[in-house]
Amino acid sequence: EGHGDEDSLQEKFPFLGVPFTVKEAFALHGAFTHRLYKLLFGFTLQPVVSLLLSHEGHGFGMEAKVVEPAKLNPTHYAVGIGKSDVSGFCCHAGGEGCVLGAACSVIGVGSDIGGSIRMPAFFNGVFGHKPTTGVVPNDGQFPNALGVRTEFLCTGPMCRYAEDLEPMLRVMAGPGVRKLKLDEKVSLEKVKFYCMEHDGGSVFVSPVDREILQAQRKVVEHLETQCGVQVQHVTIHKMKYAFQIWSAMMSSRDSDGQEAQLFTDLLGDHGKPVWPLWELMKWFLGMSLHTIPAIALALTEKLMKLNPGGNAKLVSMGHSLRTEMMNLLGTDGILLYPSHPIVAPKHYSPLGMPFNFAYTAVFNVLGLPVTQCPLGLSSEGLPLGIQVVAGPHNDHLTLAMARYLEKAFGGWVCPGKS
Repeated sequence: EGHGDEDSLQEKFPFLGVPFTVKEAFALHGAFTHRLYKLLFGFTLQPVVSLLLSHEGHGFGMEAKVVEPAKLNPTHYAVGIGKSDVSGFCCHAGGEGCVLGAACSVIGVGSDIGGSIRMPAFFNGVFGHKPTTGVVPNDGQFPNALGVRTEFLCTGPMCRYAEDLEPMLRVMAGPGVRKLKLDEKVSLEKVKFYCMEHDGGSVFVSPVDREILQAQRKVVEHLETQCGVQVQHVTIHKMKYAFQIWSAMMSSRDSDGQEAQLFTDLLGDHGKPVWPLWELMKWFLGMSLHTIPAIALALTEKLMKLNPGGNAKLVSMGHSLRTEMMNLLGTDGILLYPSHPIVAPKHYSPLGMPFNFAYTAVFNVLGLPVTQCPLGLSSEGLPLGIQVVAGPHNDHLTLAMARYLEKAFGGWVCPGKS
């Protein structure tokens, strides 16, 4: 309407007119939810944008808080152009990384309880930030976290350019931004850097790809030669049990003694019993409505319940790991860690190693802020990347590192150039 000059508009409406997309799990006014449609009618529509379907039984009766308070809508800041698809019940990575990597939109909203911001960002060569737990609201998405999982689920920004992470985080967090130190200037020369190249050799996870290791070593070499810092290589033995720790803590009780919602109950949809082993048999016959990752997660949950003593030990190990990591990083430390053990896989090949997400998932139960940063392309033209981890509420460190790595290694690469 012409009120105010460009500087004042920049301050009040930083995303005025900017196109953005939202992970399908979030309620967004004017955008249709494919996953919900598939749940209700057994199939999904291919167009990204359609009519709004509000289903209050699944928490879609209101717009997601991360969209509404942040003013990420056509009337205020950004222009929502559509929703990106996800797999059943948000198990495994979704399409938000694809639309960003392919230059469909500039910024996007994702959620992450085991890596669903960072894995698609890594596979598609873009930036993704999992904030410190409890900073950005998670309301208005499905499935929403209950019980102890509210401490692990994070909503955060995804984008092609590192400079967009901080302003996105500011508006998405709303009042929660006060918990962070985003106004503090970061001098990387004064940061303590640590590096860990793999999890220690878990039998559940693939070995780290050679080119991913090479890319991480180039980052270490660059920091030491250009910034004059000493990167300390560390071995954190408990990381070898990342998948087991994540699984146990996801099923543990919260501080009030409330049990986490069973994933099998979520699959059942309004009380219909689901037997994971039976669903697995049906899947092999092409008769199950559920994806194999969802069935595998439900089976894992059942198996974990059979060993309460072992679960308790793993939960204790998780708390111990969190203390160890916080003591290591403090308020001025950064850990460099692979985003994933392998580069973007071909369709269906992850079924052979379904627990590779442990490389991202462990940081959800530790509550630490993590930024996935692209590091160019592999010899096959597939994106490389690295996770940058800091202590709680020190998101400003990982965001500063993301901006630095973008300048040093080029950041997002247009797919048309590869």
